[in-house]
Amino acid sequence: MLPYVHRVTKYDPADRDQHGHYVGAEPATGDHGPVETAYLRAVAAFAEDTGVDRLAVREPQFGAFLPFDQQAPSGDHGHDRDHSNGLADLFADGPAGFHDGAQVSIAVGLELVRAMLRGHGVWCRLEVEGAFTVHVGWDQYLYLGSSRPCAAALERTRALGLFPERLDASPYDFTPDDPAYVQRPADADFWARLGWIVSSRRATFLEETFGENASRWHRLTSDTVEAVRSRLAPRAQLAVWPDLLTDVDTAVASLPDEGLSEIIWEDESGRITSTVVDETGYEAVTNRLAGASSAAVVSLYADERQPLLTAVLPDGDGVLRARWQTEPTPSDRAWAFLKTLRRGQIVTGTVTLIADFGVTFVDIGGFTAMINIPELSWRPLDHPSDVVGVGQEITAEVLDVDMVRERVPLSLRALQEDPWPEMAQRIGEVVTGPVTKILPFGVFVRVEDRADGLQGLVHAGELGESAGDIEVGDALTVKIADVELPRRRVSLSLTQSRTRGRPGECRS
Repeated sequence: MLPYVHRVTKYDPADRDQHGHYVGAEPATGDHGPVETAYLRAVAAFAEDTGVDRLAVREPQFGAFLPFDQQAPSGDHGHDRDHSNGLADLFADGPAGFHDGAQVSIAVGLELVRAMLRGHGVWCRLEVEGAFTVHVGWDQYLYLGSSRPCAAALERTRALGLFPERLDASPYDFTPDDPAYVQRPADADFWARLGWIVSSRRATFLEETFGENASRWHRLTSDTVEAVRSRLAPRAQLAVWPDLLTDVDTAVASLPDEGLSEIIWEDESGRITSTVVDETGYEAVTNRLAGASSAAVVSLYADERQPLLTAVLPDGDGVLRARWQTEPTPSDRAWAFLKTLRRGQIVTGTVTLIADFGVTFVDIGGFTAMINIPELSWRPLDHPSDVVGVGQEITAEVLDVDMVRERVPLSLRALQEDPWPEMAQRIGEVVTGPVTKILPFGVFVRVEDRADGLQGLVHAGELGESAGDIEVGDALTVKIADVELPRRRVSLSLTQSRTRGRPGECRS
């Protein structure tokens, strides 16, 4: 917040009532003449007194129609020269050049102030961080902020017939909708995620919003992602959508009975066009769809818009300076949560599902993580339900944070004592244990005296002719011949024949 803020108007403070409302004779509209010129000269005086010669466009907004301005720029802040190029006369890139962070000269900044005073369909904050601000409000109210007292500019403003009034702050200072919400940057993780989505869906749409009410649509395939990325306007808001387009008749039929909607269509050449319409414009837009190959309708209301994910482009140095805030999607919320995790972190969650294919799903702070069967225990198990149950609270270690696939594998066994180093100390020991499994290449024998004890393999060659007589549950006396720690395997050798019908216990 700047220390010196002034409201500059054509309204004499002596003509305000006890509530601060202006009751004088000055109209709330601009004159497009000498008073407007006075406003512009006041802005120029404050800029000169502050020592700035360039301004940054912040949070640009567009009205319903482009181009916005039918008045030509003039070095003397003139008001008589009509033209039809609008933004093209101020920005080489046309409307897309009027983006957040665009650096403009004082002359161009004054033409933007003129357009805002005239209500020509655009609005923005003009700022120099920490030094200077220009905010245009309703009814010809102008707010100028500076890091300096600007005594000469104040004198000049009064001489122009305007009235500067000192304020604590501009009512148009930027304030985020949700100070706690962190907008997702379109960084390397975002583009990797987008590439994965495109490859899995084959076609996806990217909505590029370079100013409020101004967007461009791009169809993405694996071959076009990088080309589209290179053409995006700086600091644009991005929204990733599934393949929206369908046949034109279906799209037209889905238009709501009332309210604003954005209709997008693609022609036979692949060119994508969009426009905002309400029920009064349906006939005209239907005529424009003649020859379109496909179309779609997207609501403009936040609670009805459901893109896959959103982001904002950072600056070239990777810093996110744009202050846009979009409604977070489930993927955006997942991204924000995943950014708080790291490998090796200990988390607590609740088991929500044990899938038939063996994966256990766990809710950790609203995000669903998973545990594969091998990570449930160091010891053998037949099913995850041997270890966990739905609704059970567990503590586990984060094995990885996959920002591309939005996956977090967990491990229970990482927090359990590893029994294998102890098992390696038992090489040469003779034990008697139950047969737990019979396979063509041998039998497994439990060598620990517990229900989930570690098992070892007696190869079929060790069993000889008696192999066919062995049954699950038979007790075999075996020697622990080897323990392969990297592969978590125990090799056993047979020391005597089995004892049928013995209880399932081990004896050393």
